[in-house]
Amino acid sequence: MILKKLHFPIFVFAILFLILQSCDKKPIINSNKKNTLAAIDRLIDLGDHYLEKVKYDSAYYYHNKAKSLCDVKTDNTRIIYSLARMSEIQQNQGDYSGSETTAIEALPFVNKSMDPSYESSIYNLLGVVYLKLFDYDNALYYYKKGLNLKIDEIRKLKIQHNIAVVYMAKHDYNQAIRILLPLTLKKEVLNDPAPYSKALDNLGFSYFKVGNSIGIDYMNHALKIKKSINDHWGMAASYLHLTQYYKQTNPKLASNYARMAYEKATKVNNVDDRLESLASLIQSSSGNQSKFYSEKYIHLNDSINKIRQNARNQFAKIKYDSKKDKQENLKLKTQKVLTALELEQQKNKNLLLYFLILIGILSTIFLYYYLKAINKKEKIQTTYDTETRIAKKLHDELANDVYHTMAFAETQDLSSAQNIEILLTNLDTIYSRTRNISKENSAIDTGLPFVPSLKEMISGFHTDAVNILITGMDSINWNALEANKKIMVYRVLQELLVNMKKHSQCSLVVIAFKKIENKLQIDYSDNGLGASFDKINSRNGLQNVENRILAIKGTITFDTKPDKGFKTSFTIPI
Repeated sequence: MILKKLHFPIFVFAILFLILQSCDKKPIINSNKKNTLAAIDRLIDLGDHYLEKVKYDSAYYYHNKAKSLCDVKTDNTRIIYSLARMSEIQQNQGDYSGSETTAIEALPFVNKSMDPSYESSIYNLLGVVYLKLFDYDNALYYYKKGLNLKIDEIRKLKIQHNIAVVYMAKHDYNQAIRILLPLTLKKEVLNDPAPYSKALDNLGFSYFKVGNSIGIDYMNHALKIKKSINDHWGMAASYLHLTQYYKQTNPKLASNYARMAYEKATKVNNVDDRLESLASLIQSSSGNQSKFYSEKYIHLNDSINKIRQNARNQFAKIKYDSKKDKQENLKLKTQKVLTALELEQQKNKNLLLYFLILIGILSTIFLYYYLKAINKKEKIQTTYDTETRIAKKLHDELANDVYHTMAFAETQDLSSAQNIEILLTNLDTIYSRTRNISKENSAIDTGLPFVPSLKEMISGFHTDAVNILITGMDSINWNALEANKKIMVYRVLQELLVNMKKHSQCSLVVIAFKKIENKLQIDYSDNGLGASFDKINSRNGLQNVENRILAIKGTITFDTKPDKGFKTSFTIPI
């Protein structure tokens, strides 16, 4: 039975395992990642759309917004792309310092695993910025860094052309020619009219600067190609080169080219070329006309400076607002994380509380069944001990008397009055022993008859040879004592008296009852032979006495020596 009940721990551990399993943290899958990337790509598309429409502020805003939504660990290419477009927009608006800052911001996101064209685009932007800022050494440095990357041939050719432009700005026209001449022979350039015409024009202007008359042919051929493809931006550059070419030899023609350059630059809103063409017109004009162009130059220059300053402020504001929004979003996200953490902690506390409650319930159930099993075992053991004791009494005491009585009846003449008297005496003895055994093991009434029954049990051991004195029994409030404790008092006194009858050979027994605070104390003493403690421990009856008292959290002490009588005192809580 106990083994069956002890299966409860297995059940408990099984439940605990399930609880702990349920408390395990599941991996959080970021299901919004795909949606976030789609939103970023939509913003990038909007930025490119407004860039094509020359709406720089809107284009800058959407690319900056896209960049701010990117994950710096995984979305490097998108960050670089948006920063490159933002730097390009700032260049177009004349904010070269801002363009430089934006391009440099992209460099930490470059890594070896991505397409090198992203890195090349940043280096190219920095090259343009430093060219505009007249920092030619840095311009060459970044162009050459881009040229050393593993990029396609067309990109390499464009960078080579840009390097040639830097040498032209440094007035190193021979070095520019060494780069541009083989460039114009490349099939990739020949098959694309726009870059081919630009390379031809710069090559022709470089030849002009070194005194080679072939330069005018290259410049005229380049202008013809630009006209055929309606490259107004390119035509403005060609007209400016022709203005320089005819400035000394044919001032009137140079003025006409300068006027045409101004018209084309105005059409494509190329501010730098407009200012350069106006400067040429001022130099080639006189009187009121020169004054007109000068005023126009001053007005345009002031307007451009104002527009560029406003653009710088606008770009700075967009970045500032974006940074502020990002900080606020981070603050909200942090607050959200803290709230989620608090909720998770509260959830864990609740789970722990439920866990402890469940442990308590399961422990109580287990303890209940365990104690019930132990109690049942004790009852079985007690029953077994009682049966053994009864069997021993029947064998040792009653069986001998029955045997002798039967032998007497079989061998003696029962017609004799004396023999009949002896037989009746023997039968009466057998009856008395049987009744005593029955009383020793019968159920005990713990109600009102308990005290009379206890007195009767004690008086049953009173004989002519043994006198038993009882003191203080009637002063005890027996109704305050629990039933199981009453049974214990009855059985313990019974065990002590049986032990006395068997071993003591005493003539006087004293049993005293006392109430001390909230405890009942019972003192037993006799003037018998006494015994050593070794012999006491070997007697089953006294061992049973001790076990009974300890079972109800009582205490017991023995005081005995050979030939000095036997004393014991035990207390039980009321």
